[in-house]
Amino acid sequence: MRSIGEMARDSGLGVSALRFYDRTGVLVPARVDPVSGYRWYGSAQLEEARLLARLRRAGMPLADVRLVLAGWSGADGDLVRELLQAHLRRLEADLSDARVEFSALQGLLAHRENIMTPSRITIRLTTSARALAAALDAVRFAAGTDPELPMLGGVLFDFEGETLHVVATDRYRMAVARAETTGYDRPSAQVIVPAPLVDAMRALLNREGPVQLDVDGDRVTLETGDGQASGRCLDHAFPDYRRLVHLPTGSRALVDATAFRTALENGPVRTSEAREQGAASHDLSVLKVADDGSVVICDDGDDDQNHIAVNREFLLDALAAAGDDQVIIEFGVPTAPIAIRLPGDEATFSILMPVRLDH
Repeated sequence: MRSIGEMARDSGLGVSALRFYDRTGVLVPARVDPVSGYRWYGSAQLEEARLLARLRRAGMPLADVRLVLAGWSGADGDLVRELLQAHLRRLEADLSDARVEFSALQGLLAHRENIMTPSRITIRLTTSARALAAALDAVRFAAGTDPELPMLGGVLFDFEGETLHVVATDRYRMAVARAETTGYDRPSAQVIVPAPLVDAMRALLNREGPVQLDVDGDRVTLETGDGQASGRCLDHAFPDYRRLVHLPTGSRALVDATAFRTALENGPVRTSEAREQGAASHDLSVLKVADDGSVVICDDGDDDQNHIAVNREFLLDALAAAGDDQVIIEFGVPTAPIAIRLPGDEATFSILMPVRLDH
């Protein structure tokens, strides 16, 4: 007999997926402990679980999965082949449709870029070292590292009147902060500062006092009393982050950042399933808001469609960037991002995409 954890390890199906397939009657354990509810699987079920994992990775609908498993068990090879071929035809048709739509979008994008060629940017402003350091510290952790998405490999500097907004995202999380400035009151302008240059700038911001930030075309320069950091901006367009930060109304919980980090580090986790080829799995923390308004880290097996699963490492990064004081964790619907905010500072926050659980 295999425990559910051993079956997950040996089959390629996550524990949450095994529970899901038990509830739906697709792969029922050989034995369930009547007291603890713990699931045990027979040795003969491993082959079926591995088949199920392959069908799952191929994205086969649950109704067809049932038929494939029935045909496989009954040695009905013709049925299994027809179901596999039918699913492959659907995937190929969907891919063909997607290629047509993406080709049209590429044409629209090229036309849009041709009529939106940016003019040369010239900016000179002053801000405080403390304000700029705090803003960069609040967002740097969210900058992307994927070489296929170079436009996310830095921090957006969004100049809007006498406010500098800084933004970073890697698609799965986003962080936003701001610093007040003087000396620039023209229309909004944006540049993307590459992550290594952001780090060089941050290293010069450890003393109090004013600092000067200049943008001249594709070059950005920070001058402080300790030196200068200068380099080229990334020659890409950044996503319209303002469209991404409007979240559905939900519940808010005030938590102690240090205590909550400790609870996350020592609390229960689940392992995500890699849904993309070559992708790595990661630890998930499943959260809910209790009746008393506190945030609870759910135990393994505490399943509810209203619980929200997030990448634990990403949430720890966001809490570390927020500091050691209290933070507000804002929940919307289970499919919407959660937000981590600082009390009294609505302009500094990060959002974190949820991870889908199988229920």
